[in-house]
Amino acid sequence: MKRLWYYLLPAALAAAVPPVIDYALDVSPVWAGHPVGFDLLTQDGWQFVAFYDQDRKMTVASRRLESKHWKLVRLPSEVKWDSHNYITMAIDAQGYIHLSGNMHVVPLIYFRTGKPYDIETFERIPAMVGRNEQRCTYPRFLNGPQGELIFTYRDGRSGSGDQIFNLYDIKTRQWRRLLDTPFTDGENKRNAYLQGPELGPDGYYHLVWTWRDTPDCATNHDLSYARSKDLVHWETSAGKPLALPIRLENSDIVDPVPVRGGLINGNTRIGFDSRRRVVVSYHKHDEAGKTQIYCARLEDGKWKIYRISNWDYRWDFQGGGSIPFEIGLGGVRADRDGLTLSYSHVKYGSGIWRLDEKTMKIAGSVQRAPEWPPELTKLESKFPGMRVQLRRGRGEPGYALRWETLGPNRDRPRDPPWPEPSMLRVYKLSLSKAERR
Repeated sequence: MKRLWYYLLPAALAAAVPPVIDYALDVSPVWAGHPVGFDLLTQDGWQFVAFYDQDRKMTVASRRLESKHWKLVRLPSEVKWDSHNYITMAIDAQGYIHLSGNMHVVPLIYFRTGKPYDIETFERIPAMVGRNEQRCTYPRFLNGPQGELIFTYRDGRSGSGDQIFNLYDIKTRQWRRLLDTPFTDGENKRNAYLQGPELGPDGYYHLVWTWRDTPDCATNHDLSYARSKDLVHWETSAGKPLALPIRLENSDIVDPVPVRGGLINGNTRIGFDSRRRVVVSYHKHDEAGKTQIYCARLEDGKWKIYRISNWDYRWDFQGGGSIPFEIGLGGVRADRDGLTLSYSHVKYGSGIWRLDEKTMKIAGSVQRAPEWPPELTKLESKFPGMRVQLRRGRGEPGYALRWETLGPNRDRPRDPPWPEPSMLRVYKLSLSKAERR
């Protein structure tokens, strides 16, 4: 089979030098008391930034790409202390902007513009479908196989929730259910934390998730999987149709990690090898109770589990709220020399492993240039505990957001004093002149 390194090679590995800054634009001072996700979307000659300003008000900035001047509009929503409450946007085929965010087990918060690309015409839409919209979390817009706009979110709370998918009708400007039932059903006993859907080189949308029984993050268990060609009809890794909603008992279990077994939502990744086989990377505790990175690869319709790391460290996470991650990992990627897997560790640092594609054993490491220009990683604030927040833009590539905040505080309020507002900036990045040649 033809190797797919040219399809899967990450840009970070292709670059020999870090990107350079073409220009930077100040957007607005923003709240710095805790981290929460902002969004940068560049599409159709326009650029939009969604964020919380220095007064914690949800705000959208827009500009034409040929202009360096922003138009700013505040929306009637205000973030408190919850780091779950990120903002996300999408632009439909007619140019109308959709925005959702500031939701953690609260009624749906959704805005849409009345005119294409015009943020001054944002209106609060009180309902999409009108059902299962009172306890919403984790909003996400995505495009289906025909470019259709889809919206997904969790209905319920951590430990007891269902995953909902909606479909937008361009002609009527109305939402309806993409699926007749929720995608997953926690049966009031658990909920699924999804990673994906991610369109793979094999033409399937791949989705993995962990089940979680309570708000305690230690109660994640049973890494699970499904795939689909159209986001409507789903099947197992062996090609067996899956009846919706998916419950724990009819899940395609990748790895039956038990409760308190070292599996956590937010640290599962989807990747592919050169033969287009899906590879799921995650971590769990080994037989000695140490936390290790594992990869599960789909081989001949069955999951084969490979232990990757050999660390003498246990990440003993537990409790609720937004927690700092001591271990991070990327998805497996294929290049002309084999497979790569990126990682970060509070004790062992960070890097990229070279994996032998046949055995999945570590065969060395890959040296790569920094992901960001060094200027972006240097703190400007002198306030103790501040961190740099960097986000890649979506849509047209080459843009990034930068601001500074304190770290997460498990979504609890902090006593003053608080840091001064940070300047939110948009950066246009590109390869150096030498690399372009």
